[in-house]
Amino acid sequence: MTQKTIYLIRHGETDFNRRGIVQGSGVDSDLNEMGRAQAMAFFLAYQHVPFQKIYISGLKRTYQTAEPFIELGIPYEKLTGLNEISWGIMEGKAPGNLDNEYYRALIEAWESGRTDQPTEGGESPDQVATRQKEAIDAILSHPGEETVLIAMHGRAMRILLSWITNQPLAHMDQFEHSNVCLYKLLYDYESTTFTITQANDTAHLLSLALIQ
Repeated sequence: MTQKTIYLIRHGETDFNRRGIVQGSGVDSDLNEMGRAQAMAFFLAYQHVPFQKIYISGLKRTYQTAEPFIELGIPYEKLTGLNEISWGIMEGKAPGNLDNEYYRALIEAWESGRTDQPTEGGESPDQVATRQKEAIDAILSHPGEETVLIAMHGRAMRILLSWITNQPLAHMDQFEHSNVCLYKLLYDYESTTFTITQANDTAHLLSLALIQ
């Protein structure tokens, strides 16, 4: 076996997402009704995929997103290296968008290349990438798991997708995401390279558009 196929998804919607409140690794929120519907829609679309292992973060919103697959008896493992970035003093506050002066200044700093700058009381993108690399190394250390599902978080996904494709973390915002979007990745063990074959795919959620 020379390749691993990775289905990488973001967790389903939470009430914090809907209200524009910052979650981060310090807020362990549940999926809301829409989030569970999104998770089920993904399951119905991809239940035929022969996942041999599921990897989730240490936060329950990723477990709840992958739960329909876990209930099939597919083994799963929590890796805290997949956790969302710690937003520090911003966690639990609104808005988590560019209308917030602190948030806007932070994103601008990261975009200018200062990805070693942490949120106050939280983490920097560089720190997140360091712990992610340990988690991904653990996942790749099982070449017999040819097809795996990873459920994680929005900002963490942007950081991950940057470094696995050998791009600067300053460019992370090019990787768009939404709740239960899919990035499909191929990892080649011989060249030790990742290829993105599907990006921010939400076709499986089209049936939910009318109730959002």
